[in-house]
Amino acid sequence: MQVSIACNVGGGGGVGGGSSEHQLKERRAAMNTSAPSCQVKVKAEPENRLTLLGHAHMKEALGRHSNMKYRNLGKSGLRVSCLGLGTWVTFGSQISDEMAESVMSVAYDSGVNLFDTAEVYASGRAERTLGNILKKKGWSFGSLCGQLYWGGQAETERGLSRKHIIEGLRGSLSRLQLDYVDIVFANRSDVNAPMEEVVRAMTFVIEQGMAMYWGTSRWNAVEIMEAYSVARQFNLVPPVCEQAEYHYFQRDKVELQLPELYHKIGVGAVTWSPLACGLLTGKYNQGVPETSRAAMKGYDWLKERLCSDEGKKQLSKIRELHQLADRLNCTAAQLAIAWCLRSEGVSSVLLGVSNTEQLLENLGSITVLSQLTPPLVAEMDALLGNKPRNSKEAAKR
Repeated sequence: MQVSIACNVGGGGGVGGGSSEHQLKERRAAMNTSAPSCQVKVKAEPENRLTLLGHAHMKEALGRHSNMKYRNLGKSGLRVSCLGLGTWVTFGSQISDEMAESVMSVAYDSGVNLFDTAEVYASGRAERTLGNILKKKGWSFGSLCGQLYWGGQAETERGLSRKHIIEGLRGSLSRLQLDYVDIVFANRSDVNAPMEEVVRAMTFVIEQGMAMYWGTSRWNAVEIMEAYSVARQFNLVPPVCEQAEYHYFQRDKVELQLPELYHKIGVGAVTWSPLACGLLTGKYNQGVPETSRAAMKGYDWLKERLCSDEGKKQLSKIRELHQLADRLNCTAAQLAIAWCLRSEGVSSVLLGVSNTEQLLENLGSITVLSQLTPPLVAEMDALLGNKPRNSKEAAKR
């Protein structure tokens, strides 16, 4: 089960965080004087955008006590920081519990309210580490997302059966020392579990107060639409977001499929691996150092990519992107993360770091986001040469 925690209070000033009291009063006044209570007035804004008065919570907003930006999780009412902290590989494994606490503290103080973990990470140790930190700090969290699929060795301890969804979530809550999570994710689809059973089980854990929302991870658009249709057919709870890999060289799903789902059924995106396991930072521009090979256990695919013709082309493009980052006076990592944040429908980008220095650098990507103007993004697209085309664009060509 993968867990993402969104806190209600703390360094970011809460998940709502962006509108002042004066602005809220103005919006309420506009609603009361300009339209009947049963109607919503539409106001034209620059660039032909439409904003629904009274729905300011759908906008990106700055936190009260930090520079963190908050967005809605899909079209749900849950507000999450645009940058989240993942615990895959690091917590309970690569870094000490003391470093994990330091990283969590810096993230929390910087306004991050989304923390991601899973039952399979370090065989449950990541959840225990995270739970111990939360208990020690006494932070108040209102949202927790859990990703279920890989649990234990037994046949009934993995997959998306009703049994494993309920028992797996209970196990994660026990390790996290929490009463509930806000979002529980189904990590990959399960061909052996009927979709109706999955949706009914997710609805059950929500109705039992074990979770507030549910989402999917590494599902395709057809599977997400099927889950939504089942939920609507039987008056159950539909998914609100999808977790997907997203970076310079993995674009199609997040830029083509998910925006359509966002507009049609309100499913947003939480993305991971913005740096492609360090590839985009320039860490491997000269190949894989011998000192890194032991640490790269399980990353055979990355070694193969670096040695392939396509990998060499990607490295060449990465070097050019580094020059672009120098022009913007930022690091290559900050540029790559900001590039992910600029995509429509992306609610949050999950970061993976092993120390506080990396985290602080990555958090600086928020200031780079404002520099990604349409001409600059077009320049990056031309450099990468892999911008996805929808069916209309393809037809024009």
